[in-house]
Amino acid sequence: MGGEAASGGFRARMEHYLYSGEKKHVLAGIAIFGAIFGVPWYFMTRGAKHDSHQDYMERANQARSERLSSGQSSSLKE
Repeated sequence: MGGEAASGGFRARMEHYLYSGEKKHVLAGIAIFGAIFGVPWYFMTRGAKHDSHQDYMERANQARSERLSSGQSSSLKE
């Protein structure tokens, strides 16, 4: 408690950093914000192959046609 009283307290220091507008505080805030959102984004997109909508539609149509053709052949067997 004694250390906080001498320096103005944790909350006062944080408010000073948040609202001061000093360049070093702004840059530090941008870096912290970037790290909070950038690190998870990097790990989520690492190694992921992003297909276009056209690629997705072609695969969906192919799977649908295979499913329909296998459904007709199984009904003919009965």
